Amino acid sequence: MTRRRSQLLSVAAGAALLAVPDAAHAIVKGFEPMAAIKGKDYGKQRQSYSDYTRTESGLQYQDLREGTGKGAKPGAQAKGGSFAKDKDFFRFTLGRGEVIPAFEEAVLSMKEGGIRRIVVPVELGYPDFDMNKLGPSPTTFSGQRALDFVLRNQGLIDKTLLFDIELVKVS
Repeated sequence: MTRRRSQLLSVAAGAALLAVPDAAHAIVKGFEPMAAIKGKDYGKQRQSYSDYTRTESGLQYQDLREGTGKGAKPGAQAKGGSFAKDKDFFRFTLGRGEVIPAFEEAVLSMKEGGIRRIVVPVELGYPDFDMNKLGPSPTTFSGQRALDFVLRNQGLIDKTLLFDIELVKVS
């Protein structure tokens, strides 16, 4: 290799290293936090869906049906769609920390009768990836297995926590 070619390659390699973001920028640039590769400048990129609205917290949602009833607000009890085949509705009080932060944030801007699909970022999901600490939790074995699989594998490219929320009643 000639001296000139060697110098050009050194300059090109140096410029390429400057273009690689550091770990602090990786989160800003939209990578999912993953303990196994913490401090690296690569990982699972955050997905952004063009037909979803993204909130400041990173929650993404799409209204499948706009509600026309009473709006949700802190302190109100929300009654949502069923998580089991027995049609026992899921109920929680807004503002009490009974549900994952993404669920609470999504419901707070809904109205009765609305159906909203949400894509949950890791930091707004289940604490310590444990579905038993906060709701909603599936009541069927197959539902629990499916949620547990997603929670334990969120670092994989195709594992995203998604909910469809139907706000049946606000009281």
